[in-house]
Amino acid sequence: MNFLFFWIKTPERRSLFTAIWKKNKIEVTANARAIAVLLFKKKEREFHYCAIEIIIKELKGKYQYDDIELIKKLITTHPWWDSVDSISKYILGQYLVEFPKSIHLIVTEFSNSENMWLNRSAILFQLGYKTKTNFDLLKKVCLKHQDSSEFFIQKASGWSLREYA
Repeated sequence: MNFLFFWIKTPERRSLFTAIWKKNKIEVTANARAIAVLLFKKKEREFHYCAIEIIIKELKGKYQYDDIELIKKLITTHPWWDSVDSISKYILGQYLVEFPKSIHLIVTEFSNSENMWLNRSAILFQLGYKTKTNFDLLKKVCLKHQDSSEFFIQKASGWSLREYA
């Protein structure tokens, strides 16, 4: 992990982001996907966090089927646990609520990937689903990765199973 930061604390970053977002709401709403991609091209982490917040706020209830490609790009570009966890729970999780027929296909693809962060996302996306968690699917994904020595995979499995319990 070699990320650059502006070292802006989260409350201050959110305050700045909210002010800019409100001032440019129409443009941000109309171009949320493109803006998120541009922000993720920046080196500084705070831009990535803003991109995630834009997608969470602007696309909920408005995802398009092909947004899964954007979600994959967000997960695999400058990945680290903090951004991947937010993307998994709030973006991928919501996307799959909106496209439930795609759950098994996407989770299988992510789980079978060589990319550890996609694997982690396949485990974590149901965080917050509570009683709507598909335990059979969660169990299947956790068992697939049970022999992984990767800390972030083991942590994701434990977290997801604890939350389900």
